[in-house]
Amino acid sequence: MQERLDPAALARPAVFCRALLQALEASEGRRKRRKRDQTPDQLGQELKRWILERAIADDPEPEEFEQWLLALVLETPGSGGVRAMCQEVLLEYRLAQQDPDFRAWLALGAPSADRPA
Repeated sequence: MQERLDPAALARPAVFCRALLQALEASEGRRKRRKRDQTPDQLGQELKRWILERAIADDPEPEEFEQWLLALVLETPGSGGVRAMCQEVLLEYRLAQQDPDFRAWLALGAPSADRPA
């Protein structure tokens, strides 16, 4: 059973990242059904998962989240992939702060028909 959250709790980056990890589970179902080579998709998802897990562990303050992501990019050698995924995470975080529907969907555990059983 997926954890249901108070949508307001998603203002905290670690809580948001935990919810986003739940959403990644649904994307696994779609990825596995595709007919083409999935290696690039899998690598990107693993990198994003690593970033989200680091954010959960470090639990940066909301006003420091962008700086925390930048520091992660700067400390990672050959950080092109990390930079791209950090930008994606930051955009999704900002969207969750502005869009009540997206925030509510994440708070409900990112329900999807594609979620593996």
